[in-house]
Amino acid sequence: MLIKKICAVFLLLCTQHALSQTVVKASDYGVKSNSFQDAASGIRKAIETCNAKKSAVLLLPGGRIDIWPEKAVKRELYISNCTENDTLPKVKSIAFLFEHCRNLTLDGNNTLVVLHGKMVSFALLNSVNVKLKDISFDYERPTMSELTIQSVTDTVIEAKIHPDSKFSIDSGRISFYGEGWKARAYHAILFDPQNETLCYSSFSPFMRARAVQTGPFQVRFEGKFAGTGFHGGDVLTVRDPYRDNCGGFISLSKNIALENVKMHYMHGLGIVSQFSENISLVKVRVVPRESSGRVIASFADCFHFSGCKGLVKIDSCVTSGSHDDPVNVHGTHLQIIAVDSAKKIKVRFMHDQTYGFEAFFAGDSIAFIDPKTLMPLGTAKLKTAKLISHREMEIEVKGDLGCFVKAGLCIENLTWTPEVIIRNSRFERTDTRGLLITTRGKVLIENNVFYHTGMFPILIADDASSWYESGAVQDVTIRNNLFESCGYNSGSGAINIAPENHELVVGNMVHRNIRIINNTFNLCTDGVLSARSVDHLLFSENKIRGADLSAKGNNKATIKLTACKNVRVDKNRFYSLETPSVDVVKMGYSDVKTDLKVDLEE
Repeated sequence: MLIKKICAVFLLLCTQHALSQTVVKASDYGVKSNSFQDAASGIRKAIETCNAKKSAVLLLPGGRIDIWPEKAVKRELYISNCTENDTLPKVKSIAFLFEHCRNLTLDGNNTLVVLHGKMVSFALLNSVNVKLKDISFDYERPTMSELTIQSVTDTVIEAKIHPDSKFSIDSGRISFYGEGWKARAYHAILFDPQNETLCYSSFSPFMRARAVQTGPFQVRFEGKFAGTGFHGGDVLTVRDPYRDNCGGFISLSKNIALENVKMHYMHGLGIVSQFSENISLVKVRVVPRESSGRVIASFADCFHFSGCKGLVKIDSCVTSGSHDDPVNVHGTHLQIIAVDSAKKIKVRFMHDQTYGFEAFFAGDSIAFIDPKTLMPLGTAKLKTAKLISHREMEIEVKGDLGCFVKAGLCIENLTWTPEVIIRNSRFERTDTRGLLITTRGKVLIENNVFYHTGMFPILIADDASSWYESGAVQDVTIRNNLFESCGYNSGSGAINIAPENHELVVGNMVHRNIRIINNTFNLCTDGVLSARSVDHLLFSENKIRGADLSAKGNNKATIKLTACKNVRVDKNRFYSLETPSVDVVKMGYSDVKTDLKVDLEE
């Protein structure tokens, strides 16, 4: 019911603003299509004009426009999961900056925006009721380099470098560079076009080899390639792993909608929404341009939500070609480093890639979390919260702190936890997971296709010791989805519910109320469900089909349960499989109600 109310209010606001918006044409500010001139200044002036209106539409000219970082707007940004290295600046160049905007629509008019150097495509900061539609973003020189292996022997590999991947050869060593940057390290993932899979690989054999350019974009590598596993036709995708940017950034904003937006390449991380409320992504495609011949569209994640609230909606979207997870929804655990008084504590960002932004606000509700068990020990409401350094915050609670509060515990923000709807979408060509979902809000995942995700198609985690991504789920429905040959990298195609609670406390469950119903699993490896520390788990009315794995002796649909209770596994249909099994650890079979039947034929 709450999700329906949020959707109705959001739709009403968007409709009201659309009826009274002033049209501002970017062409009136010198932005010309297909001119290959820098549109940065014109875009900035057009947005300033829009900000002076109560409600406006910024209309782009169509065709192609180019934006360089030199004249683009600059802002220092600390972005969840992609802020690294304290010694380097955090100033980003932003193609479209919407700051303190109200009631604005960016109508792309099917414009292709081509970015140069390293840039954030768009940023929405402290803005309300903003919509981006009918626009595409790409890079003139993506920070991902791609080369197709044409032939392989033990000592020679012939390769074709993608025309978009600038390279140089110096003293027999190849290196990749772009507009204002040069790769200093190489992280490689291999795309197998025959099987449509992405797997972790290594560029080291190529760096140790002698490189010889034999023609336009043709390079011969002379070295040691025996046992490397490369084959003709493979596409090696290579990047410097340093995350210093993101594709798009939505921060401290509310009622933001992206519709028919295409992200053909994103550097650093994907579209990051951080401490924002009500985010709607409809028909957003993270895919290489069809004419580009490229494989990868995103340096890391595609859609990343950190500490948001309200409703996060992903509908009719496509992600294809990412070096990390298509979707990640989470909060952030901060660790208590000092208890300063009966009311005040200091907390610290613990992961090297996430820090520098306010993670708590006055009035927020928090939970004190034991990082070993992930169990809440108590709650409080904040009177004040302030960032006292890039990595530390000081918070003051209303009332006194409980006597259990001490250094080493973590705190979770209970206020900034969104409800999530992910439906009618397709997630493919990733070497990692499909969806990472850790939020206390209600979650609905329905009518999606997960195609050849390298690891678990859906991961529900929660941890306070590695990535520090919170929190426990309370109400999740996963229904009517197709899982097609997932998990070839992780050894299991299972939906994985895996909180990192290093100490299991009898009777205490991290997650609860998870329903997996009426899905279709076409397996390429063992495992259909793995769950740890869940209370009330339903796996019912699913269809599970096995692959021809009999030669490997692992054609099973294993369900593995660890320290769960109130589990029901029934009304599922298993095809072309050995007798499925339910394996239990640190729990009894009395905690599971099962009805396993195998259908030999459909």
